[in-house]
Amino acid sequence: MPVDTEAQTSAYTRIRAPRGTALSCKGWQQEAAMRMLMNNLDEEVAERPQDLVVYGGTGKAARNWDCYHAIVNSLKNLENDETLLVQSGKPVGIFNTHEYAPAF
Repeated sequence: MPVDTEAQTSAYTRIRAPRGTALSCKGWQQEAAMRMLMNNLDEEVAERPQDLVVYGGTGKAARNWDCYHAIVNSLKNLENDETLLVQSGKPVGIFNTHEYAPAF
């Protein structure tokens, strides 16, 4: 299934991953991938979070803000038996796999 990368907003917003035991996604594998992505863009950690740069001057967490929002939205809606494929910082598809396959 293709992933829609046209988000409503592409402007920078401050990113802070959810904390605690409450899930934002449908399972912990998806939640872990989403929190990892968000933690990398936290202003306390990222080199230039407004540009999605997390390290080394050019290492980006996503291709652009539309792709970042599409990745997060896809992870929040990803079922336990699905895997999100991300290529070059852009979500390109969701595949039916199995419950023990990686989410991301």
